[in-house]
Amino acid sequence: MSEQNITRIYQGDKEIIIIGTAHVSKHSAEQVKEVIELERPDTVCIELDEQRYQSIMADDQWKKMDIFKVIKDKRATFLLINLFISSYQKRLAKQMGIKPGQEMIQGIESAKEIGSRLVLADRNIQITFSRIWHGLGFWGKIKLLSQISLGIFSKDDISEEELEQLKTQDMLDAMLNEFSHSFPDLKTPLIDERDQYLSQKIKEAPGNKVVAVVGAAHVPGIKKEIDKEHDLKKLNRIPPKSKAPKIIAWSIPLIILGIIGYTFYLNPIAGYNQAMSWLLWNGLFAAIGAAIACGHPLAIMTAFLVAPFSSLNPLLAAGWFSGLVQAYIRRPKVEDFESLADDVISIKGFWTNKVTRILLIVVFTNLGSTLGTFVAGANIFSLFIKNM
Repeated sequence: MSEQNITRIYQGDKEIIIIGTAHVSKHSAEQVKEVIELERPDTVCIELDEQRYQSIMADDQWKKMDIFKVIKDKRATFLLINLFISSYQKRLAKQMGIKPGQEMIQGIESAKEIGSRLVLADRNIQITFSRIWHGLGFWGKIKLLSQISLGIFSKDDISEEELEQLKTQDMLDAMLNEFSHSFPDLKTPLIDERDQYLSQKIKEAPGNKVVAVVGAAHVPGIKKEIDKEHDLKKLNRIPPKSKAPKIIAWSIPLIILGIIGYTFYLNPIAGYNQAMSWLLWNGLFAAIGAAIACGHPLAIMTAFLVAPFSSLNPLLAAGWFSGLVQAYIRRPKVEDFESLADDVISIKGFWTNKVTRILLIVVFTNLGSTLGTFVAGANIFSLFIKNM
């Protein structure tokens, strides 16, 4: 058996065998099967949490999704970003002729075959996303979303040899250094904290022989952290939300209304122009967002009519209304949910699938409404200065 991509750690009588994998590599899945069958460990740890475990094992997960509930629960943006990220991995996996996460599935199946215990060793993905989002500033969030989009829409093919190169130590260090430089705030919750979490769960796994199946990017960190003690409760804690965004969100509409009201008092015509500016710019940009997502005419009209008023209430968003109208008029069929996993591989698929089109309408309408708020706000302030 080749020891390439395998790390052995000894703690007293306990042997921990870490397999560093590439998530869309045939060789990784084959190596996982070979190692588990040969070593016959007491426990197999895999880099999954309960949510991703259920997702990866259930082929019909999308059929159970209620798109109306997704919108009402304000999860449309999160779900769309999730689909964006998974689309890149699925595209590579399709190119390599392997199911995404096959090495994790193989670890699960091999553990069952030899009677080993299975430990889900990764932190809950929702907690990781929350800690990532909390740690990024406004421009950091914009930069992250831009990088994700560029990665998704890139047409570059990656060879199997290049994927295997990513698992060599030198290449890995270079990747992490570049990643740390581009997103220093992102690396901590995405890599460092999960290295600590994974190392603690692997170390606590029962039995004298443990095989851990993890992405290659985590291997150096696990080796560094596994001899230390880590507080899992602390790593699972979601940071409290800052009050500043909420204060700003309520302050902007109050300031806008105050300026329009005072301008009406000074000059009713100028005040009327300000009010019309707010209505038109908000409605126009929100409608453009819905149109870019290929919304139904009634969804576009809803975006136009609702945006000026939802922008004045931080508890509401125009995209929710346009998305619900789209979902009601163009209700997704069973085949839309069944084909969702395949459709998100391509840019065209995001727009043609009725499920993802609804999500795009929600997000693009909200983005348009936000842009319209800034444009209208600047115009209102300009008119206010002129009439002082």
